[in-house]
Amino acid sequence: MFDEYGRQVPTAHGTVAFRQLPEALRNVTYSGARHPGAATPECPSHAVDGAAGAPGRPVPDPFDDLAGGANCQRYAYAVLRHFGLLIPPLRSAELWADTVATHRVECPRPLDLVLFDGGPAEDRPPGYGAHVGVHLGPDQVLHLCREAGRPVVWRYPDFAARARYRRLLGVKRAGRAGRDFADPPRER
Repeated sequence: MFDEYGRQVPTAHGTVAFRQLPEALRNVTYSGARHPGAATPECPSHAVDGAAGAPGRPVPDPFDDLAGGANCQRYAYAVLRHFGLLIPPLRSAELWADTVATHRVECPRPLDLVLFDGGPAEDRPPGYGAHVGVHLGPDQVLHLCREAGRPVVWRYPDFAARARYRRLLGVKRAGRAGRDFADPPRER
């Protein structure tokens, strides 16, 4: 899950951290069709047996993966990948339920994933259709949405002011409970 441990936490927060990202992560266009799990060729990171990204195969460069645009999840995962954190291509309900690559936390730290929705939906699992962003620091979330069309940093009240994002469903951190990216690597 970890790659180049020293790159994992941005030194700046909010819009300053955003401006320090590579241009390829600052100029992504929104595309709802470009979501985790989309069928190839629309989604080159989609892993099938023997394909790139499958177990034992190299994962595509996150910037190449964003060339055709992205939805919120794909974008958030590429940002985390830039900092050395790998999240499998989970849709929002899968991410919310996941306990293998992520775990739930109460208080967000930089590079935690935050999920927003409009509230529970009947006959849908928790997290279904949730919007995913990356917490960058106090009251700062980096995300990609249709409304803005490009990556932006919003404050939590900006999400609450929109019906589709009015509820902070919760926060997920890369890594298993008890061992996450903020923990120093253990010697073997």
